[in-house]
Amino acid sequence: MRSIKFYDEFYIWVINSGVRVVTGLIIFFLGIWLIKVLRSRLRKRMLKSEVHSSIQPFIISLSIPALYVLLVLLVIDILGLQLTMFTTIIGAFSVAVGLSLSGTFQNFAGGVLILLLKPFEIGDAIVAQGQEGKVTSILIFYTVLLTYDNRTIIIPNGKLFNEVIINLSREGKRRLDFEVKLGYAADIDKAKQIILDAVKSADNVLSEPPVRVGIIGLEIDSIRFTVNVWLLPDDYLATKIALMEKIIRNLGAGGIAFPKAG
Repeated sequence: MRSIKFYDEFYIWVINSGVRVVTGLIIFFLGIWLIKVLRSRLRKRMLKSEVHSSIQPFIISLSIPALYVLLVLLVIDILGLQLTMFTTIIGAFSVAVGLSLSGTFQNFAGGVLILLLKPFEIGDAIVAQGQEGKVTSILIFYTVLLTYDNRTIIIPNGKLFNEVIINLSREGKRRLDFEVKLGYAADIDKAKQIILDAVKSADNVLSEPPVRVGIIGLEIDSIRFTVNVWLLPDDYLATKIALMEKIIRNLGAGGIAFPKAG
């Protein structure tokens, strides 16, 4: 009698729920196959569209798990299971994760925007967050700079993208500006010619735009000359040091008077 009752209950369950179970299983396995196909096509599409290599794994790691979650929810709904408790748990978990990872998501968004909009690229010299250096790598959460004194600076992309970025390399050349103070007894024309000759004989100085040398200010004890020369960004610091030293030496050798201290 018990076995007959069991078979009767099983038959009733199959009639009432069997179709939903079979449908749910078919959709589940079909969904897994479709997600695998979508993952493969997504990778090929990103490669064809030349999406940055740093973004590709994150797009896949975000989109594919989301599809699996949607598939599971769909199957649960087809099976007729109650989602109230499940939805509450997922909602609470999502809020907790969102609060704890808000800074991480901000850095992620900043990294994606930097890689897509390209305000700078690897090899560019930039000034950002009070730091100046050459960009050695652009990762999804942070950017790495190498300063001229060989320090590695790691800047979170969230802060980096939301602040002013000065790209020193984008225009292909950079102007070097500095001043030279001379005494009033100095021969202005001779001093100007000495500075021009020093600049023209210096290495790495570009011929265009032309060099500019002239008086920019008068003080109680000195005349201020400004010197404007154009360089390649990578030559900036080395040329600045060598050129300023050369100008001072040549002015001294030419008998040009410097202002007296005190």
